[in-house]
Amino acid sequence: MNPVAHLTPERWATANRALIRKGLAEFAHERLLAPRELGEGRYQVLSDDGTTEYRFTADRFALDHWQVYPESISRHRGGEGLPLDALQFITELRGTLGLSDEILPVYLEEISSTLAGTAFKASKAPVTSAELARSDFQAVETGMTEGHPCFVANNGRLGFGVDEYRAYAPEAASEIHLIWLAAHRDRTTFTAGADLAYASFIRAELGDDAVEGFAAVLTERGLDPDDYLLVPVHPWQWWNKLSVTFAAEIAQQRLVLLGEGRDAYLAQQSIRTFFNASDPAKHYVKTALSVLNMGFMRGLSATYMEATPAINDWLHGLIEADPTLRAARFSIIRERAAIGYRHLEYEAATDRYSPYRKMLAALWRESPVPSLAEGERLATMASLLHVDHAGASFAGALIKESGLEPAAWLRKYLDAYLLPVLHSFYAYDLAYMPHGENVILVLDERGAVVRAVFKDIAEEICVMDPTAVLPPAVERIRAEVPEDMKLLSVFTDVFDCFFRFLGATLAAEGVLAEDDFWRTVARCVHDYRAAKPELADRFAQYDLFAETFALSALNRLQLRNNRQMVDLADPSAALQLVGELANPIARFA
Repeated sequence: MNPVAHLTPERWATANRALIRKGLAEFAHERLLAPRELGEGRYQVLSDDGTTEYRFTADRFALDHWQVYPESISRHRGGEGLPLDALQFITELRGTLGLSDEILPVYLEEISSTLAGTAFKASKAPVTSAELARSDFQAVETGMTEGHPCFVANNGRLGFGVDEYRAYAPEAASEIHLIWLAAHRDRTTFTAGADLAYASFIRAELGDDAVEGFAAVLTERGLDPDDYLLVPVHPWQWWNKLSVTFAAEIAQQRLVLLGEGRDAYLAQQSIRTFFNASDPAKHYVKTALSVLNMGFMRGLSATYMEATPAINDWLHGLIEADPTLRAARFSIIRERAAIGYRHLEYEAATDRYSPYRKMLAALWRESPVPSLAEGERLATMASLLHVDHAGASFAGALIKESGLEPAAWLRKYLDAYLLPVLHSFYAYDLAYMPHGENVILVLDERGAVVRAVFKDIAEEICVMDPTAVLPPAVERIRAEVPEDMKLLSVFTDVFDCFFRFLGATLAAEGVLAEDDFWRTVARCVHDYRAAKPELADRFAQYDLFAETFALSALNRLQLRNNRQMVDLADPSAALQLVGELANPIARFA
C-alpha cells in the first residue's frame, strides 16, 4: 500500500481551498484580518506587503460570523491569478497574524499536517450526512471531516509519521491494542473512586487471564507482581518516547514491558482517548501522548491525575442531588480511576509545565453505552457541525429524520445541553468547557436529542465562587476569575464557539432562519429563569441578555504560543480579549 496515496494534486488543492476559507473566516472573526468590502457580498484581503490579494464572497451572520464560500476564493498578484496555497497564505500574512520567528515554522507544520489530514479524509468513500445520521456511535466519531470549528490549525498531531497517522488517527478508524507496562509502586500512584479498589478494577478491565499472564511475565524475571501496578500506554508513546526517554527506568526494572492487551480500541476525536471496541460497556482509556496538537502537548501529568477520581465523584454527587439537573436527565461519564508514574530525575530538572512530567499516566472513564435505554443511540456533539461533501449538514439530517419542526428539534437539544450549563453556572458558579468533543448527545430512534452527557471533567471544570466549600481533594478546581469575565464561560464556549457555527450552518442550508435559531435560544434562557425565581439576584448580576460581551479569540492564543496556550490552573489569565460582540439574544430580552 502506498502510505501517501491520499496526497494527490486534486485533493491537495481542495484541502488548501478549505483551509484558506476557514482562515479567512476565523481570522476575520477574531479581527486579525479586516476584509475590505467590494460590494454585493464580495470582500478583499491584502497580504502584509500589499502585493497579493485574496477575493471572496461571504455572508455575515450573528456574532460577526463570516460564512465564506470556498469556491468564491481567488488569489491575485499584479493582475495575475495564482493558485491557492495555505502555507503561502500564512506566510504572506505572518505580520498581520502576529507570528514570531519561533512560532511560524511550527505553525506551518501544523497547517501542513491539517491539510494532509483533510486530504486523507477526502480519500475515504464519501458518506452523506443522512447516512451518518443513522449510523452508530463510533461510525459518527470516525466520520467527522473537520476538527475544532474555531482553530484553523486544528489537526497538527506533530510527532505522528504517516504510518502512525494511519494507525492512530480517529478518522483512520484502525483498531489498536494498548501496550501494558508494570510500574514499580514506589514511583506510581493509583487513585480511584470511593467504591473502587485497584485489584478488582484491573481484573474487571483486563480479565483474570490477562492479569495472571502479566504476573507470570514478572515472576519469570524474578520480580514480585505485588511490587508493581499495571499501566496502559499508547503504542506511539512506548515506541517513540518511553522506550528511549525512560530507558533508565526500564534498565533498572522500575518499568517492565508486559506486551499488548487483548481488547481492541478505537481512537476518539481527542486522539489520546480510546473507546473499547471489543467490549463497549468497558471504560474508555485516556493515555499520555507526547504529540503536539492544537496548542498543547497532549501528555498527562501524574501529579495532576491523582485528584481526578475525587473531582469526578464530587461532581457526580452534586448532579445526583440537584432536582433541576436530574429533571434534565443530565449526567457525566466519570473518570473513575487514574494512574501516574513519576520520573523523579526529570521532575527535579523541570517546572510543572514541562512535557517531561506528562509522559506516563492514564485514566479510565466510564462508557455511556450501558446507560442507554431501548432505542437510544449516541453521537458526539461535534457531529452537529459536520457538513458532508455535498454541503448537507449532520444537524439538518437529524432534524429531517426526527420529523420535528426545526425549532422544536433545537429546543429539545437546548433543554438537554444549554439548560444544565446555565443551571451549573447560576446555582453553583460552576463552569465546564462544553465544546463539541466534550459532549455526547443521546438521541432517540428518530434523531431527536433526549439528554446530554458531559466528559473530560477533571481537567476542564472550574468553580469560580471563592467562598464555595469544596472537599480538600477537589480544591484544585477552584479558579479565581474576575467578576466581569465569569459569564464568558457561557458566552464564549457555548455561544461563540458552538452556537455561532450551528446557527449559521442551519441558516445557510435553509433549515432554520437565524432569527428563529437565536429566538429559540432566548426562550430556553427565559424559561429557565422563570423556573428559578430564587436565583433572580444571580440573573441580574450575570445578565445573559447583555447587549454585548467580550470577544475571546482562540486562534490568537495558538498563534502566540502553540505549545502551551493556556495554564489550566489559571485559564482566565491567558485570554486574548479583542473588543466586543453583539449578543444575538439581547434583542429577545
